[in-house]
Amino acid sequence: MQATTRPRIKVCCIQDEGEAWTAIRRGASALGLVSAMPSGPGVISEDTIARTAARVPPGVATFLLTSLRDAGSIAAQHRRLRTSAVQIVDSLQAGGYELLRETLPGIGLVQVIHVLSPESVEEALAVAPLVDALLLDSGNPALAVKELGGTGRRHDWSLSRRIREAASVPIYLAGGLRPENVAEAIETVGPFGLDVCTGVRSNGRLDPGKLERFALAAWA
Repeated sequence: MQATTRPRIKVCCIQDEGEAWTAIRRGASALGLVSAMPSGPGVISEDTIARTAARVPPGVATFLLTSLRDAGSIAAQHRRLRTSAVQIVDSLQAGGYELLRETLPGIGLVQVIHVLSPESVEEALAVAPLVDALLLDSGNPALAVKELGGTGRRHDWSLSRRIREAASVPIYLAGGLRPENVAEAIETVGPFGLDVCTGVRSNGRLDPGKLERFALAAWA
């Protein structure tokens, strides 16, 4: 995909409807709603996810972050929560993408790739034809307690650039983004979208000032 100079902003770890509107009013075009995870910030109840997703206006995407790996379980979870996209933060079992396409028509499928080494480039390009977008993050699923997002760590952006240049689908960049480095991230990677959680929060809550500075730096 071609580089993007004015990427979309996805604000993740949304805690409630109030945070959703704070993000929307400051230019977010997508919101991340985190269901149960083995570790990391931002997890909210399914009731809160469903209630928040239902009140987001048309034109703003809602991503359900799920750590489930079985397509049937993911589809059932989505039917309860009704977001516009599903963000799969771990590897999916064989045949899962085809089953999700069949059972969730019209719902965006976004696969997270945790960029750990050059092998991550091969992993990303193999799965790209099966999904609508890739999200490049800095977790580590190989740990005893899996890290599947929200680490606040920056990974090797040169690998993310290689993925963006070769992939057939849009790329979201995540992992350690903040107002101070987002311009460098855009110049280095050229992603379709930016995914930010901890970099725009203070004491666990979405910080309107940090988000405004992030958006200004991203769209300067």
